[in-house]
Amino acid sequence: MFAVIKTGGRQYRVVPDDVLEIGKIAGDVGTIVQLGEVLLVGGDSPLLGAPTVAGATVAAEVLQHKRGPKVISFKKRRRKNSRRKRGYRDEITVLRITEILTNDNKPTIGPRPKREKMPVAAPVDGDDEAPRAAKKKAPAKKAVAKKAAAKPRAKPYAKKAAAKKTAAKSKSDKK
Repeated sequence: MFAVIKTGGRQYRVVPDDVLEIGKIAGDVGTIVQLGEVLLVGGDSPLLGAPTVAGATVAAEVLQHKRGPKVISFKKRRRKNSRRKRGYRDEITVLRITEILTNDNKPTIGPRPKREKMPVAAPVDGDDEAPRAAKKKAPAKKAVAKKAAAKPRAKPYAKKAAAKKTAAKSKSDKK
């Protein structure tokens, strides 16, 4: 089952467990809000509203209120240092659709419980972190072999013949 709702001048196609960002609406985080402007309820027998479906609502849980991305309007004119830059951020509410209700029904599903952080298990006696670090052995040092007496190496550039530089041509040489 799906529904098409209208909020904030926009239309959204929603199904249960959808997460969507809409313009800011009233409601505290973690509460259930009902969106009443349902334009269409689809499924086995679709209901089309004129303009809205009578008795149909969509229940949603408010996940968070936040500010949207920054929108900047920039105006540049041809004159030197004549610029204007103004920006704003939209207020956004993030919702999770819980139910699509018809026939003036009330929501039956409440907000989801918040996940609790798993407590870190206390170390068992004799299994402390400090002794575990002490048990690790340092890597063994490798024995350094004594170097043999270095042989004098021939200079590699001494064997090559020096490259001849061509004389720079002057104007008098061209004639």
